[in-house]
Amino acid sequence: MRLCAWYLYGEKHRGYALNPVANFHLQNGSVLWRINWMGDSSPRGIGASCGIMVNYRYFLEETASNSALYLGSRQVPASQQVLALVSQFQQNSKL
Repeated sequence: MRLCAWYLYGEKHRGYALNPVANFHLQNGSVLWRINWMGDSSPRGIGASCGIMVNYRYFLEETASNSALYLGSRQVPASQQVLALVSQFQQNSKL
């Protein structure tokens, strides 16, 4: 879960999210909201993402500012749940 949070939040390609689905949602003003363990336990979900599913949340009054933040300064808007997982990853990582 921590590694997934870091992958979606911190891994970048040319400054933007490495994951194309994350990049799409973040460009459109969403917030990286929740990471769900075994959110997709289908064979395809297990094979594609070890069963992890991610929720992106759109707050309509914040989509324009979130999009501008991401596109302008490449900052990923994220919930406290995701930021806590990122922090745990950073504390325990040897990368």
